Amino acid sequence: AHGVRDDDVTVASVPGSFEIPLVAKKMAESERYDAVICLGAVIRGETGHYEHVAGEAAKGIANVSVSTGVPVIFGVLTTDTLEQAINRAGGKSGNNGYHAGVGAVEMANLIRALDTA
Repeated sequence: AHGVRDDDVTVASVPGSFEIPLVAKKMAESERYDAVICLGAVIRGETGHYEHVAGEAAKGIANVSVSTGVPVIFGVLTTDTLEQAINRAGGKSGNNGYHAGVGAVEMANLIRALDTA
């Protein structure tokens, strides 16, 4: 969709959302990607761990985009339940990953246009 072929996409898996920013930074700095999409889910538990992980992942991902100049799209779901995460990842509440992909294409095109203007 949107002119992106399957072989244009590289998938890198990390053990948790807290680790996303480091891998996103490595990918952005490699100059091989027009955009980086960060997908994941942080599901609220019974401890304060949720707020820490969600907040640090969000800040880290934003910092990667600003520091590298590469669009880095935040597609990490923050939900209270697994059911909510599933619904937002392609279930009843739409597909957050799809929207992140569209945003990545739009931002990559905008940055390219600004760089050549």
